[in-house]
Amino acid sequence: MPPVFFKRIFLLAMRIIEYNQLAQGVTMPDFKVSSTCPALPVKDFLRRQAGLSLTLWRKIKNSGSIVINTRPAAINDLVYPGDIITVSWPNNSSITPENLPLTILYEDEWLLVVEKSAGMLVHPTSGQPSGTLGNAVLHYYSTHNYLYGFHPVNRLDRNTSGLVLIAKRPDIQHVLNQNLQHITKQYLAITAAVPKPPQGVINVPIGRKPGSIIEREVRPDGQQAITRYSVLATFSNACLLDITLETGRTHQIRVHLSYIGCPLLGDDLYGGSITLLSRQALHAAKLILPHPITKQQLTLVSPLPADLNNLITNLASNL
Repeated sequence: MPPVFFKRIFLLAMRIIEYNQLAQGVTMPDFKVSSTCPALPVKDFLRRQAGLSLTLWRKIKNSGSIVINTRPAAINDLVYPGDIITVSWPNNSSITPENLPLTILYEDEWLLVVEKSAGMLVHPTSGQPSGTLGNAVLHYYSTHNYLYGFHPVNRLDRNTSGLVLIAKRPDIQHVLNQNLQHITKQYLAITAAVPKPPQGVINVPIGRKPGSIIEREVRPDGQQAITRYSVLATFSNACLLDITLETGRTHQIRVHLSYIGCPLLGDDLYGGSITLLSRQALHAAKLILPHPITKQQLTLVSPLPADLNNLITNLASNL
């Protein structure tokens, strides 16, 4: 037989071996090529039709596997209407599962919505590899034999409490990130002053403060940032605000409220007093979004935690 035949057999065998080795990795639900889709390389189908991100595609290309109609395939193999495509890749997360308390408000096979407590990081860092929400979520997955990674869609500051939306797969995270304009994020905030007017829009750009790797400030060369606010209750030199973000810049609410003279109580980085509270009085209270798969509207609500409830009680008692 010609050498090219043996080469093809060898490559096919290697693909089958690789596919079997990745059996314990992450496998996405099958994609079915629609009847209206023209014949095209599987790479183009996954990127253009299935909506896989470039990062995920590279992971599949470099260390994953592709199967078309149960047959191991190469990245340039053609797919046709009616074909079934399965992709998988190794689950090699660098986050260590850790048994930490985890409050789950919503879960299905695509999404997880949890409550983060104040003082907890969302994602591990080199300086703090443990004790984070990521560690807790991966432990939860491991106890249920879920082969998911940690893919948060929104991130909260360490000392901001409330809702965190997590995609169970990177392709779902990619879809949600591409449609952030359709996700409503509402916060409750307690400020050290009452804004005037009692409701309005703060539309000023935010950028990194020179000389600091943490602090942000309003600056003309910053990124556009839009915050909507409305006063819910007033106290002596303080108030409770309902806030909706139209953009998601780092420290956006904290910087914008400080800019209008109403810093968050407990936020000493941006001018708030820590006399009554040792962390910024900010809580991610509501998420409204269309489900990335079913398209049904989801509304998730997180009540104020005890420390912010106690703060409001104390403020009200001094009226």
